[in-house]
Amino acid sequence: METVQAIKQRFEIIGNDPKLNRAIEKAIQVAPTDISVMVTGESGVGKENIPRIIHSLSHRKHGKYIAVNCGAIPEGTIDSELFGHERGAFTGADSRRMGLVEFADGGTLFLDEIGELPLPLQAKLLRVLQERRVRRVGARQENPVDVRVVAATARNLDTSIERGEFRRDLFYRIHVVRIDLPPLRHRGDDIGLLAEYFTNRAGLEMQRPVGGMSSDTYQILKNYRWPGNVRELQNVVRRAVAMTRSPI
Repeated sequence: METVQAIKQRFEIIGNDPKLNRAIEKAIQVAPTDISVMVTGESGVGKENIPRIIHSLSHRKHGKYIAVNCGAIPEGTIDSELFGHERGAFTGADSRRMGLVEFADGGTLFLDEIGELPLPLQAKLLRVLQERRVRRVGARQENPVDVRVVAATARNLDTSIERGEFRRDLFYRIHVVRIDLPPLRHRGDDIGLLAEYFTNRAGLEMQRPVGGMSSDTYQILKNYRWPGNVRELQNVVRRAVAMTRSPI
């Protein structure tokens, strides 16, 4: 079994926060199994790393890894995108098409922002998980599918369930193991480590001779709340490197 430190090095995960390390440790522990995993955390904390770790350490590692952002696909096409369609199923369906669920057969399907999935499709996804079968839009028969699902959300799904926006039975099906990622503002010294890493990388990409940051800059970064988390910090550092006239 690989160590947490080895995994962080392989996936370029920066930081030593205990909650971050615990999340990676849990991913390592559940990877050899086929149970469903729910990854939770605010937007921008790096939830996408956990399913990649799980897939790479699983018996499915030689199969496909398919990542789907459920909130980025238009509602009118998400059914076809996920489950596929038959020729003539709707206007514009000129040929049969395999959906992403079938395409991930034998591998891992990462459903990012699963809380954005419309209710009718939640029912279809539940059937896939329970019966291991998928029906394309416009099809009469179902096709067998063997896929492991890892989901992620920035939403509070308990609240979504109470509002009738998320199915309780699907929640229990995908919530077998929960892995929480901490927000950047709770990661202390990791802010400095990440800022230094992003500074060096941006300097190389932009061919700017930036040697580091001042103590005042570091304090500003550490005191900020980072609502956009690691993604926001990366963008702030890249902007600073692009705009600075000093090597610091």
